[in-house]
Amino acid sequence: MIFLEKYYPVILAFISFLYSIYLWFTGNQLDGIYVGLWPVTILAFAFVIRQRRNDDKNSKL
Repeated sequence: MIFLEKYYPVILAFISFLYSIYLWFTGNQLDGIYVGLWPVTILAFAFVIRQRRNDDKNSKL
């Protein structure tokens, strides 16, 4: 369970990446490009949330 808590953004980003490849090769190029932007966004939000949690932990010390 700890593995999923730590790596869920990477797993979601990878699934999104695979979905964008599927869309691209099935003829939906614009949809594939749009969905292809999701992994970057997912990982960026995960990074920001993790930084905020670490800042909150350090400020309580």
